Amino acid sequence: MKKLIFKLLRFSGLPLVFRELLQKNKITILLFHDISGKTAEQTFSYLRKKYNIIDLNDFVDSYYKKEKKAFPAKSLIITFDDGHIRNYEILPIIKKHNIPVTIFLCASIINTKRHYWFKYKDREIITSELKYKSNEERLKILSKHGFLQENEFENAQALTLSQINEMKKFVNFQAHTAFHPILPKCDDDEARIEIVDSKKTLENYGLHINTIAYPNGDYSSRDIELSKEAGYKCGITVDFGFNTLDSDIFKLKRLSVNDTEDINELIVKASGVWAFLKTRNGKKQSFGYK
Repeated sequence: MKKLIFKLLRFSGLPLVFRELLQKNKITILLFHDISGKTAEQTFSYLRKKYNIIDLNDFVDSYYKKEKKAFPAKSLIITFDDGHIRNYEILPIIKKHNIPVTIFLCASIINTKRHYWFKYKDREIITSELKYKSNEERLKILSKHGFLQENEFENAQALTLSQINEMKKFVNFQAHTAFHPILPKCDDDEARIEIVDSKKTLENYGLHINTIAYPNGDYSSRDIELSKEAGYKCGITVDFGFNTLDSDIFKLKRLSVNDTEDINELIVKASGVWAFLKTRNGKKQSFGYK
């Protein structure tokens, strides 16, 4: 049913209207997580044809230089969250298309065999519901059902350091906290550790860290202040909308594409049509803790 909806929306002309009117003089940021090489080829091929793909660092640099750089029409930034190990498989596609990509890393999960808590499978756990628990309660529930965030497993779910080192010439690596908690559900000490330590850990790997993507897109004014204190220059949300050099640099808006293999869904979501409809005419996200 959803495939039909996306097809109808695509051919309704709405994505074209959004792209040529709303996106034309704005900067769109897209969110992916864990796409296959095949999906990456289709995705990047389409985006290159319809948008001008720019580097996140160029946007951040221009913002702080106050130079009001004229970015090309329909500028678009491609981002991936978490640092999933399969991200390594899209490196040849990135090279082929010669496009800038940013990957936000969970600093205490990469280069280990630790697992992402939100990928843990247990019949008695509904992962989406854990996002609404306090961080302490979430960790207790997971522990009760056999998951500790420091435990290592047989297989790695996140990128290794050798993979990151091979990719970093072509990929902009940035921070996504240490263990991917829901920041507003953390107490002050937990939030500070997640925000500060992730930056330090990644910089110890030789990466230049200036941006944090808030896990699940959720943030509070406290989390923004902690990010500023830690030395970040930029913060990425999943609030609906597009960006300019006058946007709040710690509340940059981003559109989730949901790792789709369906070209119709990609076209609709990349244009912002889907998020606009889902967030009640773009007024607000349905789950955020602001």
